[in-house]
Amino acid sequence: MSTPYQDQTQSAGYYAPTPTPSAPSPHPQQPTPEYTQPGPSNSQQSRPNTAQNSEQARKDKTLAEFLLMLDDYEPLIPNEVTEYYLQRVGFECDDVRLKRLLSLAAQKFVSDIAADAYQHARIRANAAGGRSRANQPSGPASARDKTKTTLTMDDLSAALAEYGINSRKPDFYM
Repeated sequence: MSTPYQDQTQSAGYYAPTPTPSAPSPHPQQPTPEYTQPGPSNSQQSRPNTAQNSEQARKDKTLAEFLLMLDDYEPLIPNEVTEYYLQRVGFECDDVRLKRLLSLAAQKFVSDIAADAYQHARIRANAAGGRSRANQPSGPASARDKTKTTLTMDDLSAALAEYGINSRKPDFYM
């Protein structure tokens, strides 16, 4: 049995067979329409792109200015300490500004934890001091005691727990 399209898939290999000119096509060829996505026109698309480019350029300029400011900045954590811990974890970088940036991030982290621990200590002192203030004498010594705040390990542990760090000592069993 012979058809206009003979079974040539086995002999053609991977590519699909093309019809021979003598064999008429069962379906007339129609041009395929080009589909476009609905949305803004080309002139509208270029505006966000330029706005996005200008925003990226502004961010790059701000980052460059910030890195230049790091040249003059001396962080509270010495460079040697930062270099030691970066070397210990396997971080190798010759850029001093990047090391200072990491040092600044560590400084901010420690500062945030200290501020949170201080807030916990103030809350603890106000909760305990509110009950016993009636028994204390008034005078200059008592005013000084109201402003004095002592940070304890419990305050620090509560602040560290907010950052997901467990600093509690394990229970001691005998």
